[in-house]
Amino acid sequence: MAGRIKTVLEMIKFEHSVFALPFALTGALLAARATQHGWPTLRQILWIVIAMVAARSAAMTMNRIADLRYDRENPRTKQRALATGALSVQFAWFFTVVAVALFFVAAWQLNLLALKLAPLAIAILFFYSFTKRFTSWSHLFLGFALGISPAAAWIAITGGLDSRMLILCGAVTLWVGGFDVLYACQDVDFDQQAGLFSVPKRFGIANALLIARAMHAGVIGLLGWLAFSFGLPWPAWMGIAVVAALLAYEHSLVKANDLSKLDAAFFAVNGYISMLFLLFWGAAVAVWRV
Repeated sequence: MAGRIKTVLEMIKFEHSVFALPFALTGALLAARATQHGWPTLRQILWIVIAMVAARSAAMTMNRIADLRYDRENPRTKQRALATGALSVQFAWFFTVVAVALFFVAAWQLNLLALKLAPLAIAILFFYSFTKRFTSWSHLFLGFALGISPAAAWIAITGGLDSRMLILCGAVTLWVGGFDVLYACQDVDFDQQAGLFSVPKRFGIANALLIARAMHAGVIGLLGWLAFSFGLPWPAWMGIAVVAALLAYEHSLVKANDLSKLDAAFFAVNGYISMLFLLFWGAAVAVWRV
């Protein structure tokens, strides 16, 4: 049983929940302080976390189901659980349905608007899995799928949406899209053989790295705009500086003729970015005079 659970967690890359969840929690903190001059309740935080993990688990499993043919053919992915038969496709579908159901329960527990928008959120998450078949910009679809999380958290807290949250959604979209462009550099040869689309395939690895840098420069600009629009105090600006430094370090690890450090750039650095962003912006919200 423990081995099966471990295989499932590996299939959905459970540890990567750290990427989007801190941004969602930041959205929740901003919402509670800006609109209620208080803090999210533990109940709200619990259901936001459950909703985020359930939605991401469903989306990742759908991605593995949709890409099963390619996972079996790609040397980098042929050891994944569905590709090897360690988990069956039937089980993957069952797991997806359970995760979606849990997501709907979490949305229902938060508020009516969250429940009404839950089908749209699932549609966006599932749609990403098919975008690499027809557009080179699937990376931005992935970014948007994660980028809606701060707005979703704001809705979960307030039952409405502040347009300023769209700035943070844009920042997360560019952040995720940028590092997904980096990650896709590993699969250029396979994408060409399989007829899949990506920025590295269309523009070449060297130009893809420049595009990813431009996306991440946009992240810093959007975060600055967001901090200014809310009038956040100095910890928010320090957090932006830390994010900028880590993004610069991430890009220093990856070169067109050397992708050997890509895993370090993708996993470790981006995990630090999201967690430190929550830490600094949480501190900013704590000392914020609303």
